[in-house]
Amino acid sequence: MFKKFVSSKINQLVSIDFSILILRIGLSGLLLTHGYPKLMRILEGNFSFRDPIGLGPELSLFMITFAEFFCAALVLIGLWTRLASIPIIIGMIIIVFVVHADDPFSVQEKGLLFLVGYLVLLLTGSGKYSLDHWFGK
Repeated sequence: MFKKFVSSKINQLVSIDFSILILRIGLSGLLLTHGYPKLMRILEGNFSFRDPIGLGPELSLFMITFAEFFCAALVLIGLWTRLASIPIIIGMIIIVFVVHADDPFSVQEKGLLFLVGYLVLLLTGSGKYSLDHWFGK
């Protein structure tokens, strides 16, 4: 039993696709908790927000809301996963290396975890248990 657990030859087709599913649902579910309040702020007409790269606070709010809510929802269901990961990755790069550039690592850590996770999804795609796979048949 122990040999099977530590072996790299565990049923790779099932475990890889299932692992990607868990990663997609976990990351996107957590990121939606950041995007939803921003979406509510927009719907309430409150457009005050940071302007980290000089595009204006309103546009910055719209762009990060698009990434953290709409793109995260697409990744969650496994639709256009690679494409939807790109705005999230760009957003996390700006959050970590611009917005929190002078903050301690403990503040940057959450953004880095999202960045690494979505980079993995960009490289692997959505896996077998996704709408991408279902539509691709």
